[in-house]
Amino acid sequence: MSETPSASLANCGDLVQLVGLRHKSFIFTLEAGKEQHTHRGMLRHDDLIGKPWGSQVFSHNGSPFFLLQPSLPDVLKNTKRATQIMYPKEIGFILVQMGLTPGKRVIEAGTGSGSFTTALAYFLGATGQVYSYEIKAETQEVAKKSIANLGLSDRVQFKVKDISQGFDETDVDAVFLDVANAYDFLHIVKKALKAGGYFGCILPTTNQVIKLLTALHRNEFAFIDVCDVSLKYYKAEPLRFRPTDRMIAHTGYLIFARSVTVDKTAADEGLLKEIGLSLTGDTDAQSSNTDFDSESEILD
Repeated sequence: MSETPSASLANCGDLVQLVGLRHKSFIFTLEAGKEQHTHRGMLRHDDLIGKPWGSQVFSHNGSPFFLLQPSLPDVLKNTKRATQIMYPKEIGFILVQMGLTPGKRVIEAGTGSGSFTTALAYFLGATGQVYSYEIKAETQEVAKKSIANLGLSDRVQFKVKDISQGFDETDVDAVFLDVANAYDFLHIVKKALKAGGYFGCILPTTNQVIKLLTALHRNEFAFIDVCDVSLKYYKAEPLRFRPTDRMIAHTGYLIFARSVTVDKTAADEGLLKEIGLSLTGDTDAQSSNTDFDSESEILD
């Protein structure tokens, strides 16, 4: 999957997307001599090679399609599913919130179908590295194939391992957990993260979030945020502009934090309380602190 597509014509080896009636789409790689079969007819790859992007093409029975370069969300939504995938609305927010830019080293636990793995590999670039842990080998195989089909295999190290045994890497920039009992592994996350590194997690239920918040305080994580992401689309029709009938609303709680180190002989109790920590380690007291706005103040 090319990061900087510049050619105006579809070439052999390009990842392409055919979008037909009712926005039904097909994503595949162009290969000379091959055919793409759809429920609306067959198209020869040779007939698509050399066509301008955005042009209309037709199957053998005259059904129309547009020939496009797929966006990353298109690719993620097309991911073969062995488990529930993470939605682009969460993925985009996570990438920005955790500062996941080219060259970073990131651990993810809970490979699943590999949609988040794909996004990480794409955005971390050729100089970055993803270490993806999964306890079920058969589940991870689905993700491996998806990553290979996109030409991103050199950016991901897949590992079948129970993370309770620890991560193999240290001093990584970020760790993201997509596991139900994330609160049981924070001491392991702490060892893998560099000082000040980013932690992120997605959880489906409030009781899991509450357990994780308690564990974050006890393991010296600070600057904690909890949120969810909802996405609403609108009808793109001038005379009927209104929300569409469907909405991608709450799909999980996102939890973010930073790993910090507290020197209890010199720490300021007031600052520690503001970031959710305490010299006494009393998490009940921490939860009753006055609300703190984490956004930076702009001084006149």
